[in-house]
Amino acid sequence: MRIRIVDAFTARPFSGAPAGVLLLDGDGFPEDSWLRAVAREVNHAETAFAHRLPGSGDGGDGEADWALRWFTPTTEVAMCGHATLATAHVLHTTGAHRGPVRFASRSGVLRAAPGADGAITLDFPTAPLTEEPVPDGLAEVLGAAPLTAVDTGPHLGDLLVELADERAVRELVPDLRALAGRFTRGVIASARASDPARGHDFVSRCFFPRSGIDEDPVTGSAHTALAPYWSARLGRTALTGLQASARSGLVRTELRGARTLLTGHAVTVLDGELLA
Repeated sequence: MRIRIVDAFTARPFSGAPAGVLLLDGDGFPEDSWLRAVAREVNHAETAFAHRLPGSGDGGDGEADWALRWFTPTTEVAMCGHATLATAHVLHTTGAHRGPVRFASRSGVLRAAPGADGAITLDFPTAPLTEEPVPDGLAEVLGAAPLTAVDTGPHLGDLLVELADERAVRELVPDLRALAGRFTRGVIASARASDPARGHDFVSRCFFPRSGIDEDPVTGSAHTALAPYWSARLGRTALTGLQASARSGLVRTELRGARTLLTGHAVTVLDGELLA
């Protein structure tokens, strides 16, 4: 079957967040052991597997058009933004699906709609945020002292922390082994943009060593928590986040109550054949 590598939340190859994408034949998923083996072979933060559902396509009467699952090199995850964007990009560029597409996932039905400028907008559930005390020892493990700490709810399962400024986020060098052993699934570190005129309102970096991802290049799902967090502080529902990883990427967000819209571009960088 065809396997593609797509860079998401970017319009330039070799930047943004790379994801493997496999459109499966038939109406079900193969054994989990095979899905995990493929994700280990691809060895990107996530590999997406999707298969068409009955009644899908234009005029389909089902709740969703495609079933979608995501795997890191070590585990299955409940939500992934950049691999969903990558999957929608493959569906649209190959003609496998036209117009908005609905994905059945562990996080409910997720929607992706292509725009006139080539960007794709994802419709995801907004993460419920609960502020909590900064965990003891987190500052030492992270390498910077958080101003606040927020639980991001069951779909994400991460800890969102605000740091003093953009420079503090960019210069983080966390102790990844300690981070994997002591805290939640992952840590999202964020701060206000030092200069909003440069095209972004906040910055972030995301560390998920417990899931086999030391630092994720661009984390779409994290922006379902970053959007409500920064919208409350900046007083606007439409924002742009810059994930300041080595590859970097931009995520445009729009908070709509219980749902968050995530918009970005994607580009296919590899299109090949899986033989196993």
